[in-house]
Amino acid sequence: MKIVGVAACTVGIAHTYIAQEKLENAGKKAGAEIHIETQGTIGVENELTAKQIQDADLVILAIDVKISGEERFKGKRVIQVPTEIAIKSPNKLIAKAKEIIATASQAQA
Repeated sequence: MKIVGVAACTVGIAHTYIAQEKLENAGKKAGAEIHIETQGTIGVENELTAKQIQDADLVILAIDVKISGEERFKGKRVIQVPTEIAIKSPNKLIAKAKEIIATASQAQA
């Protein structure tokens, strides 16, 4: 299971990085390969590559503001939630992502 995503909060400082850390930890714990880009006051960090996006089974947007580059995810399965959800319930969010990926895989089989 490969997941990519973006974290961005209204201020672009604390919640952005907390959401990134929580999602990455929960993803790794669930056995996923996960990469989360941050868009904050100092710009874009950990920028996702075109290959990471192409290979991803799902995109998680933990965002409270408009992000740059959202068009990169066109055609991908996307879960969009506020950063608060990613921070408070990262394991549930990753479980939901796994469920969506599994359902999509079954539908293709």
